[in-house]
Amino acid sequence: MGRSGKIAVFLQARIASTRLPQKTLLQLGSMSIVSNAMRRLKKINANFHVLLTDNESFEALKKEAMQCNFDIMEGPGDDVLKRFTLAIEKYQPHTFIRATADNPLVFYKEAALILERHIEANADHSIFTGMPLGAGVEIVKAEKLLEAESLTKNSYDREHVTPYLYKNSAKYLLNHLKAPDSAWYPEGRITLDTLADYDYLKKIFTESNADNASSSNITKESAELIKWLKQNPHPAAKPADIKI
Repeated sequence: MGRSGKIAVFLQARIASTRLPQKTLLQLGSMSIVSNAMRRLKKINANFHVLLTDNESFEALKKEAMQCNFDIMEGPGDDVLKRFTLAIEKYQPHTFIRATADNPLVFYKEAALILERHIEANADHSIFTGMPLGAGVEIVKAEKLLEAESLTKNSYDREHVTPYLYKNSAKYLLNHLKAPDSAWYPEGRITLDTLADYDYLKKIFTESNADNASSSNITKESAELIKWLKQNPHPAAKPADIKI
């Protein structure tokens, strides 16, 4: 894969949560939710792997980041867009992968693949569509996010980081591709937002530790996890109405 400039993985996380307090520090298998996400994202070849958090969460997450060999930096709590642009200014990547800590089963192989497709297309924003909610990442050209931050005052844009880019499709090159068949299951849900999500994720990890070869691949191979999700649908699963 030919690369243009440095690549960063930026994982956003903080401990504040109204529906499920301190959810990023909840245990899942042998480690916390956020550490599960970092361990998987560390498999992506990048120049920087950085946990982006806020002042309130910094001390609680610092040890987690160090154990996973992630840098950590703090920024605004609610203005997450600003948090990302501060990280861009510090690390100076050409391209970054945006991931969130409430997705402990992020599909890192597909993340590497959409990164490759993004670079090939010289795109501004890239995603795979149709994967389970919580499986995907976004690939973003850093200079375009800096531009977006300077142009939008909209609170939704600033909380969710990238909406300004994909709401202005005439201005930015969007590379939104159908996910590979092995990762396609838009009805699936493997994100963490509620207690029901947590119970479901724990069930997945319990199954993956079962004493047989097929079970051991559930959290390692996306195709095996998709197969398991179809056989054991989330009680709240429904066709995804968002793209990431």
